[in-house]
Amino acid sequence: MQQEAPGSAVISLLVDNESGALARIIGLFSGRGYNIRSLTVAPVDEHGLVSRVNIVTTGTLADIRQIKAQIERLTPVSRAVDLSSAGPHVAREMALIKVVSSGEPRTEALRIADAFRARAVDTTATSFVFELTGSSDKLDSFIELMRPLGLAEVSRTGIAAICRGPQTIQTP
Repeated sequence: MQQEAPGSAVISLLVDNESGALARIIGLFSGRGYNIRSLTVAPVDEHGLVSRVNIVTTGTLADIRQIKAQIERLTPVSRAVDLSSAGPHVAREMALIKVVSSGEPRTEALRIADAFRARAVDTTATSFVFELTGSSDKLDSFIELMRPLGLAEVSRTGIAAICRGPQTIQTP
């Protein structure tokens, strides 16, 4: 029997916004040896009672199914959806990228930032902080291009993801 190659999955959860909820979810991952590549959490209802958790993890299809099934059994979780297999979805990430340079590298950093539609949110005589939103691959590419130009620091938000079209994670 052929072993399937590990892939990446985006799992979105709706959870009760209560103390310890995230710790239980993270504990499930660490206790079973699953890696979290990205994690975002924020309240999503008008009263702050429900939070949405987006987790990017890797594994075989069987691993992802098992992770999702185990997450659904946790007390604070009201819904879990593997967006990667549920259908079309939009996934974006934001990053702040600091580049310290002068002269030609500084000019080149600005040119590349313009091509990527990155916005300079802080500028000094010797540095820029660029804000860039897009797919993780786009952010990775931009960061790699900034390395030889004076990349000094990177701060990334992690993935925010949502179903495309009228489908929501609230509806099965």
